[in-house]
Amino acid sequence: MLHELLLALLGFTGDFVLDASPPRRRAASQEAGGDGDGDGDGEVGPAFRLAPDLTFLQPSERTAIERLISLGFYYRELNRFATESRDMSWIQSSVDVSSPHSDKTQKGKVRKGSVYRRAIANGITEILSVYRSAVLQVEQNVLSDPLPILATVTHGLNKFEVVLPPLYELVMEIEQKDIKGGQLLNLLHKRCHCGVPELQSCIQRLLWHGHQVMFNQLTSWMVYGIIQDQYSEFFIRRQDDRDGENESSQRDVSDKFKQKLAKDTSLASWHTGFHVSLDMLPEYIHMRVAESILFAGKAIRVLRNPSPATLQEPVNQSQNSKGSHGMLSFVGGSGAPKELPSFSIISAEELLPQAEADKIDVMLKELKHSSEFHKRPFESAVGSIRTIAANHLWQLVVVRADLNGHLKALKDYFLLAKGDFFQCFLEESRQLLRLPPRQSTAEADLMIPFQLAALKTIGEEDKYFTRVSLRMLSYGMKSSTSQKDLQKPNALELSSQGKATSELALDGWDSIALEYSVDWPLQLFFTPDVLSKYRKVFQYLIRLKRTQMELEKSWAAVMHKDHADFSDYCKDRKNNSATQLRRQRSKPLWRVREHMAFLIRNLQFYIQVDVIESQWNVLQSHVQDSHDFTELVSFHQEYLSALVSQSFLDIGSVSRILDSIMKLCLQFCWSIEQYETRPNISEIDHITEEFDKKSNSLYTILRSSRLAGSQRAPFLRQFLMRLNFNSFFETTARGVMNSGRLRPSTAGAQL
Repeated sequence: MLHELLLALLGFTGDFVLDASPPRRRAASQEAGGDGDGDGDGEVGPAFRLAPDLTFLQPSERTAIERLISLGFYYRELNRFATESRDMSWIQSSVDVSSPHSDKTQKGKVRKGSVYRRAIANGITEILSVYRSAVLQVEQNVLSDPLPILATVTHGLNKFEVVLPPLYELVMEIEQKDIKGGQLLNLLHKRCHCGVPELQSCIQRLLWHGHQVMFNQLTSWMVYGIIQDQYSEFFIRRQDDRDGENESSQRDVSDKFKQKLAKDTSLASWHTGFHVSLDMLPEYIHMRVAESILFAGKAIRVLRNPSPATLQEPVNQSQNSKGSHGMLSFVGGSGAPKELPSFSIISAEELLPQAEADKIDVMLKELKHSSEFHKRPFESAVGSIRTIAANHLWQLVVVRADLNGHLKALKDYFLLAKGDFFQCFLEESRQLLRLPPRQSTAEADLMIPFQLAALKTIGEEDKYFTRVSLRMLSYGMKSSTSQKDLQKPNALELSSQGKATSELALDGWDSIALEYSVDWPLQLFFTPDVLSKYRKVFQYLIRLKRTQMELEKSWAAVMHKDHADFSDYCKDRKNNSATQLRRQRSKPLWRVREHMAFLIRNLQFYIQVDVIESQWNVLQSHVQDSHDFTELVSFHQEYLSALVSQSFLDIGSVSRILDSIMKLCLQFCWSIEQYETRPNISEIDHITEEFDKKSNSLYTILRSSRLAGSQRAPFLRQFLMRLNFNSFFETTARGVMNSGRLRPSTAGAQL
């Protein structure tokens, strides 16, 4: 009887102990190699029962024996789970576990496998081996006792009564819900918080086995930049997995960008390769730590896989043809385009020394060999690894790739720091910009003045100008918010030089933009979104500078005519009374022009000096002090955000008013230049009235407490002080609010 009981404790039933489980479950347990996922049938209790014909047992003895044989049932089920999970028959030598498409080629098997579940099975096997040893010890005690009693068996196995049943429930939950990966770690972590020391130590051991897999994956990712995750259980995933879930909604948006990155695998991996999977992220690992792990692996991947083609030729032939407009204008003494100094071939060992990789490996091994997972040491190690990766990436981008030089080039050309170049370009293209652009040749038409301006102002020492090219954005894209509101041309008037042609020309040429050719590894820093922000600021600044130049040119041209008229009047005062009368009628126009120039000059000074220069100095201090790539990215994003916000480009109402003011200024310049041959007083009065309304609306908005009283634009008060130094704007704005209409003649009161 006792030997039958000992066999039942190891899962073997017979005549005295019967198996009451369903036949399908019994067969699976005997084979210990079937599917097992749905064999539980919702059953959670033990299925071993004593034979009902054992009449010689007392009720108390029957109860004690049934409690003991339930351990045999739990043992059998746990052993079945361990055997199934540790089954290695699914391994095929032809399957590359690092292949991103392995889950597609092995779809039928991959979805059922789990490396984490196999690790838990190893832990359960350890616990069951302790249980078997206890059963063996009980058997030896029974054989050595001349009068064996049931209490000997009960005493030897009572500690397993608080361990095996909870482990069985855990296994059933894992199988029924198909839990794996980070979700399995979450489940074990929750079960660790119990009041039974024996059970807690067992589950902690299972969690330790699960963490061994996680640390192996972390080592592969953070030391070699490789994802070892055949069954999609790691919380760092390839982007392909996410794209497959919502490919219909995201494919059209990202296809163009992915095609550009297809030639450079390291660049594609950086921008679109990997993401944090929240489903598999353990709850006790903070999202901030997961993002650090993601960044560290991506950085190691870049450092271990440099792009040799782009490193050897920063400006290749395709880029030369694409950016030919910029390079043709930069001709040296030999007549050939000036080439940038090429990088030397950089090896992965130079970018990430083996000693640094070994250091990362040692930190992860220390965590892996620890008996328990501790959150603080883990986060500290991840932070240290992230710092190592960020420092080496900083060395690559900032030092080797001359990041600061490219930042300076973007400031020179996209933020108009090279004012002489753009002044020359606008002067050379002034007559062209007065005509409506031709969609087929507009970009080519601009190349001649662009090249002439470069030859006159750009020296041979400027090695970055070859990366700059001029572009005309698609006419279907509105580059200014006021274009729709102010575009009123009639098709019959396009051939004239009047108002309709002027508006069409202005709106069309608003799409002038620059492009900047960026090579690896600077593409990690200058993303398409970053260059788009630079382009947005450039389009705003070039419109502002164009407006300021037109106001100055109109003043110079008319003053030249006025001086000639005054000379004629002085020579013959009696016969030139009409000239003097014409000069008197023109004075209100010049006061309006000066009012416009006053606003445009102060706005330009505010943006170029108070905003761009001050933010540039802040960025430069960060570049000098920081040795962390991610910090530099963050500082640069703050720099661009400050440029956009402090220039009011992100406030729709202000940007629309500024666009309207610039359009009105240009219309006014073109109208007064035609004043002698075709005077149009009503049109000029209308432009003046609209300008006064817009300028006072602008002042009213900018002086509001929401803007002037906030930290959004720290130098806005200085700009307002320059505008309202004699309280003219404030008085005029108050008058407009009261009367609703401003007389044009009052615009000269400020002077």
